[in-house]
Amino acid sequence: MKFTEFGFSETLEEGLDSMGFIEATPIQEQAIPVILNGKDLIACAQTGTGKTASYLLPILNQIAENPRESVHTIILVPTRELALQIDQQVMGFGYFTGATSICVYGGGDGMGYEQQKRAIREGVNIIVATPGRLLAHLSSGKFDFSHLQFLVLDEADRMLDMGFHDDIMRIISHVPQKRQSLLFSATMPSKIRTLAKKILQGPEEINVAISKPSEGIDQQAYLLYDDSKIPLIKHILENPSYESVIIFASKKDIVKQLTRELLKMGVSVEGFHSDLEQSQREEVMHRFKAKRLRVLVGTDVISRGIDIVGISLVVNFDVPPDPEDYVHRIGRTARAATTGTAITFINDKDQNRFARIERLIEQEIKKIDLPEGFPEGPAYDPKSKNKKKKPFNRKKKFNKPNKPKTN
Repeated sequence: MKFTEFGFSETLEEGLDSMGFIEATPIQEQAIPVILNGKDLIACAQTGTGKTASYLLPILNQIAENPRESVHTIILVPTRELALQIDQQVMGFGYFTGATSICVYGGGDGMGYEQQKRAIREGVNIIVATPGRLLAHLSSGKFDFSHLQFLVLDEADRMLDMGFHDDIMRIISHVPQKRQSLLFSATMPSKIRTLAKKILQGPEEINVAISKPSEGIDQQAYLLYDDSKIPLIKHILENPSYESVIIFASKKDIVKQLTRELLKMGVSVEGFHSDLEQSQREEVMHRFKAKRLRVLVGTDVISRGIDIVGISLVVNFDVPPDPEDYVHRIGRTARAATTGTAITFINDKDQNRFARIERLIEQEIKKIDLPEGFPEGPAYDPKSKNKKKKPFNRKKKFNKPNKPKTN
């Protein structure tokens, strides 16, 4: 379906044409007509499917047709990275529609807080916010939301996982009951359906099947023990063809340690985790996007919040606990019809998790032999859940594997 078939305003169609938006994705084709018809919506769709545009375009269309200086839409998201990404899209389309927006998140200075507060008070059209910071604003003063038309919850599953349920409900108590509510989630567990019943009125439901990893991704896995992980990372990074690399770890302590170890090896690397100030996070991401930083090490906070073309390698330092997080992680490479490599480290205790990933994507991922000189890893037995594990000694210095003896 072409975007010209939705009946958008001329200004929005002009913007879509100039930005090269021609064919709608499946989620856009299904969601846009529902939203244009004034219905509440609950949609299951992953990042990378075009879901952001599926709700932004109808919202911007309404603002273009009925411009006024008032808060028209609140979009709640789990992380500041996603908030910034969505706000950038709003600003891109805002050039054509005249829509105004503000990105509301924590971690900044007092000046940033006051700027956010002033924009909300003066009636910015679209607020893209993390729940905690928006609630802080609402608790500190009164704002006029009487003209609010849309409340959007994006990546609602992740917000609930991060403990934002009560914050979301308190924010909802500040907005009009008569509104159009849209809930987007990558997964649809029972807690999401419970939340939907609380905030949506007779919603339409759309379910776009989880997208399989791009065919352009060369998926590989190594079976190894934890004390071989750092040496193997160094070995992999010796390949100069991997010019832009993201390494995912499930805990920020591991992110910090891995970053330190790679810096000792002379690798151009930065860690990306929740302990960084917002200005630091933005600077790290800017350097990585500009290719001034070869390796970015982070937690799953960056698996859904960045869209960078040209990432040649994604490494899962550990197997993610949620199989769908694997799809999000490796989806950072091979974007925009490019190719890339995704490598996962599987220790003895993570084999059952990895088997769940293979079942989800309906694909067996090839297991690569460890390079010469590395100690043998565990045998692959995905049905075993209680294998004895070699400990990951955080105080132990990681040493290179012994080189094989030569005659």
